[in-house]
This record gives sequence, C-alpha cells and structure tokens, in this order.
Amino acid sequence: MAGVFCLGIATLDYVYSVETMPTRGEKYRSRGLAIVGGGCAGNAAVAIARLGGACWLATRLADDLTGDRIVADLEADGVDTRFARRVAGLTSPVSAILVDAEGERMVISHSDPKMPEDTDWLPKALPAGVGTVLADTRWGEGALAALKLARETGVPGVLDADRQPPHPDLVATASHVAFSQQALREVSGEDDPAAGLTRIASGAENWIAVTLGKGGVLYWEGGVRHSPAFTVETVDTLGAGDVWHGAFALALAEGRGETDAIRFASAAAAIKCTRFGGRSGAPARGELERFLASRD
Repeated sequence: MAGVFCLGIATLDYVYSVETMPTRGEKYRSRGLAIVGGGCAGNAAVAIARLGGACWLATRLADDLTGDRIVADLEADGVDTRFARRVAGLTSPVSAILVDAEGERMVISHSDPKMPEDTDWLPKALPAGVGTVLADTRWGEGALAALKLARETGVPGVLDADRQPPHPDLVATASHVAFSQQALREVSGEDDPAAGLTRIASGAENWIAVTLGKGGVLYWEGGVRHSPAFTVETVDTLGAGDVWHGAFALALAEGRGETDAIRFASAAAAIKCTRFGGRSGAPARGELERFLASRD
C-alpha cells in the first residue's frame, strides 16, 4: 500500500447550500446543511485514504470538542492521526461555507492566531511506507520541515500552494508545486496563468503546475503543457482542489509519472464536484477507476 504523509490544516466545516450568494445584510435560508471535516490537508488525507492509500496527518488542533470531532471524522475514514497535536485553551479551526446553485463557494474560516508555530514535536523520520509528503501553506514552518524531510528521505515532496507561500524557501524545497491561479498570480505578478507559469517554472529545478478548476491544469515540461479537466455536472466545488492534491500525491507515491498523476487527480476532483458536502463527496478507488475507464 502506497503511503502519503500530510501536513497542514484540518477543520470542521459547516456547509450551507444556497440558491445565490448573499449580497445584503439580511436573513437567508439554506436549502441544505452538511457538517463535515475540511481543511486543505484534512481533505487531502481523506481523499488518499478513500483511494486506498495509507495516510498520516500532522496537524494542529485545540483540546476542545471541535478538535475531537475533527479527529474522529479523520479516523473514521482511515487516516492515522497520531501526529495531530492538541493544544489546551485554544480553539480548533472552523469554517462557515456557502455553496450556490452553480456549485461555487464562499468560505469564512477561523484559525486561532495563538496556535504554536514550533515544529519540535514533528517526527524526525517518516513512517515506514511513506512514498510522498504533501504539505499545504497554512503553517509555513511546519510545511518547510515536512518538505525537508521528504528531500532527506528521497521521496517526492508536494506543496499545495493554494495561497502565496508564507515561507520564502517552500517553493524551492518542494519537488512538486501545484499553485492555485490566485497564488501563481501573487507570486509571479502575471495575470495570465501561462505567462505566470513560464516566469516561475522556466528557471526552476522542480516540477511546477497551476490548477485552473474547469480550465484543467497547466504544467511545465520544457514549455507550458495543458491537461484538460473532465466535464461533469458541477454541484459543489468545495474541497475539489484538496482532493486533487491528495490524489496527485498518492499517484506519485504509487510510482506514476506526473502526466498520469494529473489525470488520476483530475478524475478524483471531478467526481467530488458532482456531490454536495465538501470532502464527503471524495470518491473511492473503484469508483475512480470506473470513471477513468468510461472516459478512455
């Protein structure tokens, strides 16, 4: 079984289905509600576990009821939470999320600013079976420590750069970096994703890509290459990018090349988009393989 060591944020999400996004300070009714675990690393970890990979998650939580729920939900999906640090007297991360009829979302999140930044409690060696490390940008020092450990171990280190990286060494330390369109624009100064990718990746020694949602994925391979997204009926895009990163990391751990890993990850994200409820829509392995077979 291929394994992925994930590091980053895990949250509890309150996901409301609405017809349209609110534009005024009035009362609104939701059409549906899902209370589900979330967060970049948390969602990616669950996606990996559902796709048949072993997964360990290092994350920072408070010693509160919300943290208890986050850990319980992760463990129910088969994620190893031995590296979940619980801090007394703080609040665990939570989000309120609105998803409209087009599947687009608005996220209001809270992370306790007093959460410790130290990394001394992280493992000094990766658990046996880890073939890839995946880190998000919510905890810069922790992400850097995890990606350095990947380099020392000789396994791929994937950075989910959905926001501008908070530490200047993160991008260079990762072997694989997948930017969001917004983060690439912030880092490169280019509005056009292809131009931004060219500026960042042409002189880089690592693999660089940018995910564009329905626009697919642009990646650098001696020039800008494009992998199209799968066409599906979109219900909820919440967590789709996180599922993509988790599936991509697992594919690398299984020994797939980057082009094949993109297709594998894009299929997982597409299936998730067809279901309401954030990461609760992440697919199982058999379902993903049937989806890919039907699109060949």
